[in-house]
Amino acid sequence: MSGSREQWASRYGFILASIGGAVGIGNIWRFSYVAGENGGAVFLFLYLACVLLIGMPLMIAELAIGRHAQGDAITAFEKIRKPGRWSLVGWAGVIASGLMLSYYAVIAGWALKYFAGAATGALWGAAGADYGGYFQQFISDRGEPVVWQTATLAIAMFIVAGGVRQGIERVNRMLIPVLAVIIVFLAGYALTFPGARAGVAFLFTPDWAAFGQPRVYVAALGQTFFSLGVGMAFFVTYGGYMPRTFSLPASAAIITAGDTLFAIIAGLAIFPAVFALGGNPAAGPELAFITLPQIFLKMPLGVLIGPVFFFLLSTAAMTSMVALLEIPVAALTQRLKWRRWRATACTGAIVFLMGIPSALSYGVLDGVHFGSLGILDAVDHGVSNFLLPAVGIATALAVGWRLERGFALAESDFGDRPAGRIWLWLVRFLVPVTILGILLQST
Repeated sequence: MSGSREQWASRYGFILASIGGAVGIGNIWRFSYVAGENGGAVFLFLYLACVLLIGMPLMIAELAIGRHAQGDAITAFEKIRKPGRWSLVGWAGVIASGLMLSYYAVIAGWALKYFAGAATGALWGAAGADYGGYFQQFISDRGEPVVWQTATLAIAMFIVAGGVRQGIERVNRMLIPVLAVIIVFLAGYALTFPGARAGVAFLFTPDWAAFGQPRVYVAALGQTFFSLGVGMAFFVTYGGYMPRTFSLPASAAIITAGDTLFAIIAGLAIFPAVFALGGNPAAGPELAFITLPQIFLKMPLGVLIGPVFFFLLSTAAMTSMVALLEIPVAALTQRLKWRRWRATACTGAIVFLMGIPSALSYGVLDGVHFGSLGILDAVDHGVSNFLLPAVGIATALAVGWRLERGFALAESDFGDRPAGRIWLWLVRFLVPVTILGILLQST
């Protein structure tokens, strides 16, 4: 371990940075519409099961190998067992993070555009009541989506270039408490609407017939990986900056609880308002950019609530972008010995170019499809539902079977106690078998 390698300044800062990396559009925009498309409460139940039985055990495994290696994701998997073919898992995680960031920046750009429009009033005046047409005109434009994609990437690059303590940790220590206050306020406000009870019932009353639909299981698993951040080497990378004084199980439990609560409270902020004011809870990705602006116009103080919501959405997206960008940046700084600013600039440029097709997928590239999916949707589907789960399986196999049992239990901070033995059983058996079974069922 290099003595000059940065570490988190405090456990509090590490936890907030990790929650910031996990909490993003996956908890607000994606969780809400995926829940709406997949039966509400049944999806929520399956999602919570996936988080507890798959997501959290994987998070502990990723943090453990990252902290042990005190290096980037590729180095961490190289150190699991010689020869270093397990480094391919690290490479896959780095690639997955880059692919996700490429289209994530596009959607974050949409949120930033809407925040700017809502804050200045341009959104309410320019669109009138036709937010469907307004959104379609924006995303089909030849250049504007790329402009906002560039803006979000530039902000994320500036933060990552500042380093672990002065950039990533410092920004998350400021922003995450603010986001928590905002989401609780929005949920409390939405629950005061007449008819809001229907939105709460949609989220918490199960439709038992949905349990027989394989797509709901796939959606819950994909949302777990997308929202919690496992499978993309995010926690391996952040674990590489952890000192041994931080408890892995306790940290993982707090991060998981924070991320999951954020998603549920976001649902309570969105669905009661949607039901109370006549929106469609299964509106798909358009929920945040078409349905909700229409609802803001109908609700009391909506023109003030709108900017707050889009600030929440764009800022949450930004904290996740920072985590995604740090994964390849950490690999370049360690393996090529590049200075952080150079690694950040190079990674940002590559991700920008990779993201242009997604930015233009509803405009000049609208005719390009993979099956029934456009470019952005196809990349999202492939990464969230297949690549990240595949990396998750490989991570579970690496930690569960390639590491010596006592070493794995020691590195996880469980030791040879009942909780440790349960965790190792989950990682060895339940996690890979469940992920593989759900993926096979979906094909």
